[in-house]
Amino acid sequence: MEEKIYTTKKLGLPMLLVLILLWAATIFGFIFSAIQLTIADEAGQASPPLYIAILLASIVMVVVASFLTAGFKLINPNEAIVLTLFGKYKGSLKEAGFYYVNPFCTKFNPAAGTRLGQSGDVGDEKKVFAASKNTDSVKALEASQNKKISLKIMTLNNNKQKINDCLGNPIEIGIAVIWKVVDTAKAVFDVDNYMEYLSLQCDAALREIVRLYPYDVAPNIDTTGDGVADEGSLRGSSEIVAARIKEEIQKRVTDAGLEIIEARITHLAYAPEIAAAMLQRQQASAVVDARKLIVDGAVGMVEMALDSLSKNNIVELDDERKAAMVSNLLVVLCGNHDAQPVVNSGSLY
Repeated sequence: MEEKIYTTKKLGLPMLLVLILLWAATIFGFIFSAIQLTIADEAGQASPPLYIAILLASIVMVVVASFLTAGFKLINPNEAIVLTLFGKYKGSLKEAGFYYVNPFCTKFNPAAGTRLGQSGDVGDEKKVFAASKNTDSVKALEASQNKKISLKIMTLNNNKQKINDCLGNPIEIGIAVIWKVVDTAKAVFDVDNYMEYLSLQCDAALREIVRLYPYDVAPNIDTTGDGVADEGSLRGSSEIVAARIKEEIQKRVTDAGLEIIEARITHLAYAPEIAAAMLQRQQASAVVDARKLIVDGAVGMVEMALDSLSKNNIVELDDERKAAMVSNLLVVLCGNHDAQPVVNSGSLY
């Protein structure tokens, strides 16, 4: 379905003046004919056909004026209305203004009343919660919702999902998608409910991309598909992952007339059932790295001490005493607790 911009002129104000005059004439004719018929009845005369005709015409004009009122459409900035006439798509009103269209045209928006935790739904949360206690109230609320389509930039904060990464580890991840409607005809006619469609496609695209990456950097993992292992990960390459998620969602929702402006990861963590084990793993890795750094530093300090003693001829050490000195220095430098020195007042031998 291709979008058609409704080509009618903004006749809202002229038609409003016409209807005001029509209502004024109707009220005047109704009151005038009623007074004349009352006078004739009090005088015992037959009701004049002219006044009866005016009274009937006034009643008909009330019905006609009430029907014509349905043709007024007010469009605010960044709003649109899709109009149908007896089931046929007539066009979309997208420019802000006060319009008058065919009174038989109806507004069509199957997504009216849909609530997905978006930025535009915050103001209606209390109403929806109150109405959710009763099914009839929910239907009444949805029926009363404005069927205008918002063209504003919206933010969809999708629910967190549990997904297995490329190593099979279950993780929890959530995204925020910034989007807007660019083609109103595709949005309302090509999919059943474009808001729910967007949410489901976000879930599918997120699962499709996340399964290609490990949570953290892992060896021998190819995340780009070029056959070469790289250092991509969900935690370390969040910008790249978000860009790929955005592209994947855009491919899926183009047919619905939606544009994805940005996608961002808002939550990333290991699933609760493995979080404790992964925390221990990270702590063990950190301890190993710290120990390695300490040992490297201690070896350097021992080497420097031996070189200084030998260079300055402070003491001559044979291999056995060098080994003992190295052992003592490493114990002191690499120990978790402060060393307790032992003073030896005798000979080393």
